[in-house]
Amino acid sequence: MTTMTDPHQGSFRLSMLIYDSRYRSMTIQIVALIGFLTLIGWLISNTAQNLITLGKEPSFGFMLEPAGYDINQRLLDYDSQDSHLRAALIGLLNTLLVAVMGCLAATVIGVVVGVLRLSKNWIVSRLMAVYVEGFRNVPVLLWIVFAMAILIETLPPPNAFRGENPEATMKLGETVAVTNRGIYIPEPLFSRGIGDAHVFGDTSLRFDVSLDLIALASVFIAGLLISGLINRRANATQNATGVRPTVWYWRLAVVVLPTAILLWVLGCHMGYPELKGFNFKGGTHMRNSLIALWAALSLYTAAFIAEIVRAGILAVSKGQTEAANALGIRPNKTMSLVVLPQALRVIIPPLISNYLNLTKNSSLAIAVGYMDITGTLGGITLNQTGRELETLLMLMLCYLIISLTISGVMNWYNESVKLKER
Repeated sequence: MTTMTDPHQGSFRLSMLIYDSRYRSMTIQIVALIGFLTLIGWLISNTAQNLITLGKEPSFGFMLEPAGYDINQRLLDYDSQDSHLRAALIGLLNTLLVAVMGCLAATVIGVVVGVLRLSKNWIVSRLMAVYVEGFRNVPVLLWIVFAMAILIETLPPPNAFRGENPEATMKLGETVAVTNRGIYIPEPLFSRGIGDAHVFGDTSLRFDVSLDLIALASVFIAGLLISGLINRRANATQNATGVRPTVWYWRLAVVVLPTAILLWVLGCHMGYPELKGFNFKGGTHMRNSLIALWAALSLYTAAFIAEIVRAGILAVSKGQTEAANALGIRPNKTMSLVVLPQALRVIIPPLISNYLNLTKNSSLAIAVGYMDITGTLGGITLNQTGRELETLLMLMLCYLIISLTISGVMNWYNESVKLKER
């Protein structure tokens, strides 16, 4: 009988890196990596040498020089004598503001439209189809400019609110002014407030944090966490006994009552806009550029999200809906409790891409004069300083960090809600 034995394993030789299948793939990868890093190093070295020859040695010191330009919409204090670094910070916050507002609005609109596209009412489903096809087949830049034009041309100017018989009046009980210069809404003020905390002192990154808002946010979040614990306990009781206790009023109380008490303690009241001179003063001013950009990005992205939601719902077996109907669950409850939770595993991955697209599309804000990070760092700062390489690298880094953060948060959420197989 012949026996098979393993071949004798000789000592390692350099030729084995090429001819031995155990090492060949690793050798190719290492050589490719070395070649790639060498190319990148050569590009960086060559670029730096050319810039030095042109008298533009790479440096980020220009970021501490005075910016010399104003920013109309801002979340922090800023004037033209502040540095380019602070101007970039203001632009970054404006980008994050539009991204957060746009993602929230697009999600709500997209889910509603996606569900209505599956409505058995022919008129409703066709109207939603017209909305989806209309928005997603027209470039978003045109929608941004179109929204800005509508706001400027159709809304009344501030002087239309003047006189005994004004042409325009404020909305919601004389608390909101809608003009062609923007919308003025009430702002919360605190007569017995705790004050502000100054962060980063007198540096370019300085900003004031309202301790009142931090206290309110802490109490509100704590209430939400307690409400979640109450709901979890109710679920455990239902699983054990088959009867779900009524806890909605407890959940509402732990969120609303502590927040309302803290608002009373801090002396919270609203500051309303008033017409003074040629414009409104007081309140919070949302400029038309912000509103147009927010509305256009939200409606445009919602059209894509609606199709994602529709596809996710259709991916759920009809047997799930039929089983829920057999149990006597109402259609709206079936959609929210049975279908949508299962559709999330199909919806969330492409939803991440649309959030990223919305954030990057916010760079079109310069078309309507909204000063985001592209308009400040990649626009005026670049033109004033002539530092193309440094400003563009910083700009790309900002968008990269924002995109990776969104992806990380959504991937974490996807892991937390995906179906657990037994």
